[in-house]
Amino acid sequence: MSWSLPLAAALALVAPGAPAQGDAVRASAPEPLVVGETFTLESKVLGETRRINVYLPPAYADSAKARLPVLYMPDGGIGEDFLHVAGLLEVSIGNNTMRPFLLVGVENTQRRRDLTGPTRNADDRKIAPHVGGSAAFREFIRSELMPVVNARYRTTGETAIMGESLAGLFIVETFFLEPDLFDSYVAFDPSLWWDDGALVAHPLPTWTSSAGRRKVLYLAASRDDRGELTSRLAARLQKATPPGLEVHFEPMPQEAHSTIYHPAALSAVRRVFGPESGAH
Repeated sequence: MSWSLPLAAALALVAPGAPAQGDAVRASAPEPLVVGETFTLESKVLGETRRINVYLPPAYADSAKARLPVLYMPDGGIGEDFLHVAGLLEVSIGNNTMRPFLLVGVENTQRRRDLTGPTRNADDRKIAPHVGGSAAFREFIRSELMPVVNARYRTTGETAIMGESLAGLFIVETFFLEPDLFDSYVAFDPSLWWDDGALVAHPLPTWTSSAGRRKVLYLAASRDDRGELTSRLAARLQKATPPGLEVHFEPMPQEAHSTIYHPAALSAVRRVFGPESGAH
């Protein structure tokens, strides 16, 4: 991997035994470990600067003509979920259990503002000074971030979004309110308790067909799925699946809310973005 210490160097650093007296241990000057690229975006929609982190798989660098789909990720800061998801993609693409994707992580400024929609529940509004900003955050992604990503990188028209908890709530809300924005929606333990679980009963979405690409919703739930709301939403969608939609639901009772992201992401990228899962 691009950020891993070479094995031979690692073994040399931890090899047992001390050097002979008078021998000098020579070590090179430290160099940065390069994981990907980062840039900032001055958002007029949000009225603030947002940092964007990007992972480019080897397939992108290996060919000047390669165009790849894009996986967008809220909670995408270096101190958030970007590094472990970039590592997951690196391994999955490398062992051919996932198609190559660009990963675009959006670093948070006011997470609870951006990832929540309106709510009628007074207790919901106590979780942060400002909540209910999901519509503006979605507009930022649609009208500012996506055009910059498509102009800066060689992309296809296929897009996906993945996240957990409040980010999962935002993803499910986007699936219902703006289903044409992404092709694949991947949410782990989404916070569907928001607004007294209103999204679970939301009217089913409709969308326009885009170049014959499939539409996918992947949901995973830990043993901490509050009120089993994710399970209930999945059951509803599986019972009355809108035409052209693939619904995948994976219960993970062995996982807690705090541990579900990585195992669920591994399962999701294999199922939703596997080698045979091209957008068709």
